[in-house]
Amino acid sequence: MLTNEEKTRYARQIILPEIGKKGQEKLKASKVLIIGAGGLGSPSAMYLACAGVGTIGILDDDIISISNLQRQILHSSNRIGMKKVDSARQTIVGLNPNVSVETHDIKLSGESAENVIGMYDLVVDAVDNLETRYIVNDTCQELKKPLIEGGVMHFDGMILTVLPGKGPCFRCIFPQPPPKKDPREIGVLAAIPGIIGCMEAVEAIKVLLDIGDPLVGRLLLLDGLEMIWHEVKVSRDPNCISCSR
Repeated sequence: MLTNEEKTRYARQIILPEIGKKGQEKLKASKVLIIGAGGLGSPSAMYLACAGVGTIGILDDDIISISNLQRQILHSSNRIGMKKVDSARQTIVGLNPNVSVETHDIKLSGESAENVIGMYDLVVDAVDNLETRYIVNDTCQELKKPLIEGGVMHFDGMILTVLPGKGPCFRCIFPQPPPKKDPREIGVLAAIPGIIGCMEAVEAIKVLLDIGDPLVGRLLLLDGLEMIWHEVKVSRDPNCISCSR
């Protein structure tokens, strides 16, 4: 049930026929895990909180450095040196005290992924390293958890929604990771993760409420310099080691 304060807070969403009071109550009952409290995770977490997702999990084992502040809007200058999960909790609760924030100050591994991801209804992948991205993808396939994938580099971004059994997973499209590169060496325009992270939040809400047409089997690519979106149709790989087992 929504409180009177929540009805007022979410009024501009509740009047949408695709959401309504029942949809808002469903968001309140939902649990979303955001893996990564950085450039992508910041806008995703903030807008999911503002939209009224009842429980948001934040997983990150890093601390805030000054170089993060160019794009990681969950954090601020006076929090340099603070754990990102603690900073994220402060920001999210400040935006919406109705949201329960669960923090996981760990580095995700194959051993821990199943336990953590299993606690949530949906996962937003907001990481900046491919090793973790494959762990998240494989675990979500194993547990049948919806996954919103986002990535950024330079002036570009990508987003894909993965619904186990209904479309391709991340491994179907990218079977093997490219050679490792330090993410600190990869430049990115500050606003690009903001755009992609916001879209991850939109996709998460659509999946949670079963509305609209999620990006299943459709890899959406942003060319920020030309401000052009490209949609690439993608299919399941019948030999995928993750989703075709």
